[in-house]
Amino acid sequence: MTVIGAPAGLVSDWSAIGTGANKEIGVVLVHGYTGSPAGMRPWAEYLNQKGYTVRVPLLPGHGTKPEDLNEIKWEQWPAKVEAEIAELQKTCTKIFVCGLSMGGGTTLHIAAKASNKLTGIILVNPMIHVAFIGPKIAFFLSRFQKLRKSVGDDIKRPGVTEWGYDALPTRGVYELLKMLKYTRERLHDVTVPMQLFHSVDDHTLPVSNTEIVMKGVGSRIKQRIELTNSYHVATLDYDAEIIFENSRIFIESQCS
Repeated sequence: MTVIGAPAGLVSDWSAIGTGANKEIGVVLVHGYTGSPAGMRPWAEYLNQKGYTVRVPLLPGHGTKPEDLNEIKWEQWPAKVEAEIAELQKTCTKIFVCGLSMGGGTTLHIAAKASNKLTGIILVNPMIHVAFIGPKIAFFLSRFQKLRKSVGDDIKRPGVTEWGYDALPTRGVYELLKMLKYTRERLHDVTVPMQLFHSVDDHTLPVSNTEIVMKGVGSRIKQRIELTNSYHVATLDYDAEIIFENSRIFIESQCS
């Protein structure tokens, strides 16, 4: 897995204006840690074909080289997504945010701050903690090893890549865990309707992440859908169409 050789435009910011009755419904799709917009692009294109206005941001520190993620402060990730939301607010009356893995944690962080700005959130294998490893331990470990073995491309479908990093930047993990700790303590402030997809066979994150989110959010409407034929990056895996179609149904149900 590497960003080198990725098709032009696949690991950069991408957006598309919607059409018809759904044009004023906006969707931001947020990739995971060490991943890229490529992991969300097929989903975004599907929604755009259904008329929705979509934006797929490249999160700070991504799309270049792994070392760059060690130079980022966690606040930059939600700030980037909030900027995308602000762009959608110029033309859209309803806004949804979809997040994969760390993108799910980032989505929850934003929803905890401003659920009133969103119509719904959709999470795929969301990340909210790493068992037994908190920010302090992560910071200590990062002082001895700046890069570790990659955890990306956990995809069951052969020959598929999310065009992310081939290493795990440890100082960036420290920043990530700070964001997740802050967000987990405020999950009760997430009141927007939520749909969550969980891969039964996820080699990257344990099911405890999904369980913490489902139990912790204050949303009155929260739906969990199990994926039985995908690994962690389910948006590119065998169950992708299940995600795409059910997310469309969820969006329609919140806009009717």
